[in-house]
Amino acid sequence: MQRRKFLIAGAVTAAGAVSTAALAQNGATQSLPDRFAATLSAHDIGAFADLFSEDYVNHQFSAAAPAPAAGKSPKQASVDFFAARLAGMSDLQVAVETAIVTGDRIAASFVYTGTHDGAYLGVAPTHRRLKFTSCDIFTVKDGRLREHWGMGDIAGILAQLR
Repeated sequence: MQRRKFLIAGAVTAAGAVSTAALAQNGATQSLPDRFAATLSAHDIGAFADLFSEDYVNHQFSAAAPAPAAGKSPKQASVDFFAARLAGMSDLQVAVETAIVTGDRIAASFVYTGTHDGAYLGVAPTHRRLKFTSCDIFTVKDGRLREHWGMGDIAGILAQLR
């Protein structure tokens, strides 16, 4: 995780540091990573869903997070993905490892911890403690998450479930 912090910090330095004035202008944007983590940690899926705009677009698809089923919006598919995570780990806690806010974009690294006490990713409960990360980039529109690109450590999760 230290290496990821170093890489993200290096990217910010290369792109130019975000000034305090820029962060102040984007007050609503600045708090979104913390709100993302807090709503999931509180297991408040309704408040979590409210973080996303109705025209939300998710650019991240994988075997673990496939494209939405026919008739399901990208927003609802993402909310359902996280609801399944909460069902699989009833004590899930999410923390913001680091976040960068610039203009209408957010980059954040999240750390997830919880006990695998419910079915998750097709695996019956193992009662093991899990710890995994994701790195996510969002665009923000009207104070809500509008677009998403990211990488979750699904391979790391599956290795811990063995």
